[in-house]
Amino acid sequence: MATTTKKDLIERVSQETGISRADVRRTVQSFLEMVIDELAQGNRLEFRDFGVFEIRERAGRVAQNPKTLERVAVPPRKSVRFKVGRLMQQSLTEGGAVLERSAATKVE
Repeated sequence: MATTTKKDLIERVSQETGISRADVRRTVQSFLEMVIDELAQGNRLEFRDFGVFEIRERAGRVAQNPKTLERVAVPPRKSVRFKVGRLMQQSLTEGGAVLERSAATKVE
């Protein structure tokens, strides 16, 4: 399994759209910053057919240091949960490029 970086995605978008890498980089970075800001404000982000990002509060608990066996209190914290959307789930289960098929659907 290969790792795809933000730089790789920017390059691909630039090649597919004909938009300069610098413009794509600014757009992608702006988008990611807005996602972070929205989540930091406690908002839920929903991208139809892609997925949903939401903040979950994790309860505090008592954990144990495996080396010393000392019990340690772990405070409550917030975490981001991602729920997979329909097209992504189809792509994962069918192993194909569902996005290519979805791009061919009628857009009004």
